[in-house]
Amino acid sequence: MNFEMIMKELEELGTERIKKTYISNGAHDPLFGVATGKMKPIAKKIKKNQPLAEQLYASGNYDAMYFAGIIADPTRMTEEDFERWIDAAYFYMLSDYVVAVTLAETDFAQVVADKWIASDKELKMSAGWSCYCWLLGNRPDDEFCIIKISNMLEQVKNTIHASPNRTKSAMNNFIYTVGISYLPLHDKAVEIAKGVGPVEVKKDKKKSSILLASETIQKEIDRGRIGFKRKYVRC
Repeated sequence: MNFEMIMKELEELGTERIKKTYISNGAHDPLFGVATGKMKPIAKKIKKNQPLAEQLYASGNYDAMYFAGIIADPTRMTEEDFERWIDAAYFYMLSDYVVAVTLAETDFAQVVADKWIASDKELKMSAGWSCYCWLLGNRPDDEFCIIKISNMLEQVKNTIHASPNRTKSAMNNFIYTVGISYLPLHDKAVEIAKGVGPVEVKKDKKKSSILLASETIQKEIDRGRIGFKRKYVRC
């Protein structure tokens, strides 16, 4: 399948209902409104295809950009490629669920994520924290430096309430992910979550969301999911 064929298939799969949902979350035209589950059969036919992923991502069409993340080959992407992708990610569903997810399958994920976290750009910071969530939720605990992750928890504790909205959300997910998926710092994550308390995330034209990592962690504890690791980062 080539670029034109995929775009045609995506257009046929789009619905106005899904399109409105994506727009309400920050997407804008061009987009078709394709449910992510509907993309899987196309992805199975293509598998990984980095040149095609680049074409789709460069289109600026939200559905095509999302699909690009599904068929991307992270082993063929460089740090510069990810900088280009994050610069084109105009809202969180691209930064956190396409770019950050794809980055998490590279050997240099932490290097790039650290740079983004240290930036002053909301979606870069969000993607950086989100990448660590994907990493911690998939890779063995011994791949991470306990001192580094501990310091990151302290950073979240000290800065989350003053951070941009999308960054707040990703930071809150980081506390939760450490608490559930990184056993060496489970107790500290629980303590930090309680100390941070409710986190307000404001949304345009919508009621603010109140995030509470301590409650989310406790629910997972009750379900016996401490130590949970995903088999795959990308679906």
